[in-house]
Amino acid sequence: MITIALTKGRILSETLPLLEAAGIVPECDIASSRKLIFQTNQQDVRLVVLRGSDVPTYVKRGSADLGISGKDVLMEVGGDNLYELLDLSIAKCRLMTAAIKGAKPSTGRIRVATKFTEVARRHYADQGRQVEIVKLYGAMEVAPLLDLADEIVDIVDTGNTLKANGLEPVDMIAEISTRLVVNKAAFKTKHAQLMPIVERIEAYLDASA
Repeated sequence: MITIALTKGRILSETLPLLEAAGIVPECDIASSRKLIFQTNQQDVRLVVLRGSDVPTYVKRGSADLGISGKDVLMEVGGDNLYELLDLSIAKCRLMTAAIKGAKPSTGRIRVATKFTEVARRHYADQGRQVEIVKLYGAMEVAPLLDLADEIVDIVDTGNTLKANGLEPVDMIAEISTRLVVNKAAFKTKHAQLMPIVERIEAYLDASA
């Protein structure tokens, strides 16, 4: 059995056409179902729908063979026990630092609010800056306004949310998009089953480019 871990939400709706191009169609409408595991028209392929932050964990631990995950999540959790096979060019955005517009750059130890704690630590360490990380799960833009943090590290799409809250981007950490990843062990033991799926998705992406 091949298990493919999908990210729920916006990415999911853009993922299903890729799977269909690979000949994989869920047995029922994922969007209207409360199920999390779905059989497909392929007897040896099933889908599991997870929170984006959990997809790499399932793949790394071998509970899923393939996974579809944002690069931001992969950067945060690390790439042990998995390979990145394809850039799916879905949900493109940027991972950036941001601060109150016009604020003077902070000196000395600064406070940084983010859910990407490991990414933030690496970024500021590379700059030789000392930071106190404040972990938040949403509404990062509020943190500098209420003096909880000097800067934030967050996903930026259009930048309109930052602007609406009086913030501006400062440093870009990485360009982000959605990736197809595979468990390293499964890539060896199930190579003959996995590669046709990967190749069909890649062909679809090339044709759509």
